[in-house]
Amino acid sequence: MKIAVSATELAVDGACAFVPTMGALHAGHASLIKRAREYSDTVVVSIFINPLQFENKEDLAKYPRTPEFDIELASQAGATHLWLPNINEIYPGEIQKISAGALGDIYEGVKRPGHFDGVLTVVNRLFELVKPRWAIFGEKDFQQLTLIKSMKSNVEIIGAPTIRDADGLALSSRNVRLADRDSALVIYRALSAAAKEKDIDAARAVMQGVLASEPAFTLDYAEIINESNFEKAVQNDESKRAIIAGWVNGIRLIDNMPMNGGAQ
Repeated sequence: MKIAVSATELAVDGACAFVPTMGALHAGHASLIKRAREYSDTVVVSIFINPLQFENKEDLAKYPRTPEFDIELASQAGATHLWLPNINEIYPGEIQKISAGALGDIYEGVKRPGHFDGVLTVVNRLFELVKPRWAIFGEKDFQQLTLIKSMKSNVEIIGAPTIRDADGLALSSRNVRLADRDSALVIYRALSAAAKEKDIDAARAVMQGVLASEPAFTLDYAEIINESNFEKAVQNDESKRAIIAGWVNGIRLIDNMPMNGGAQ
């Protein structure tokens, strides 16, 4: 695996598949890299902690950094190029932010104003520098995935399924800071219970009830949406997804799950 600190050092030949990350890699990232190898023999993984998508400096400072482990995982998962850009390469001058629009202001955008503007801005810049044909993003950040798919770009965006631990907890770089794992599992229990319900109102009620049963969990939002427009889903919608966000002992967690098997 070639390690580059600038885009010019990447020297990628032909069409490549791209996996942008912020580091602290885990099995979920490995699954994205392996998925990328299905599209191209050349897989570029970037590690760049984007300051534009953090609401405060404290959260940015606490973001986990595991560079030696990241290099090993990326290589073992099948990356051919690992790119470690610095902030001056990504943002060489005045930053022209890309607006996420109305979809960037709801759900995750309510508690994290400007977050998705920062995400789209950095993704666009990474695409400009790498020039991939394909880019792989996880469904765990479903609102982010939807917004990236809406960008005007020649890059084909591929969504990959959420990877979970054996107990159901969705893998996340923030999990390394999670001291109360049992309380965090309430999110998976709520999603799984909702998915078993055929009636969408019953699914919402069950989901809310399970979440309310865990005193250590502080809810931000829990809803079943129409995947195509993020509006509140109704019974006859073809593609529905439950989305949940909340806090456990100062750690913010998000997760989602399709509801088409039961709540339809």
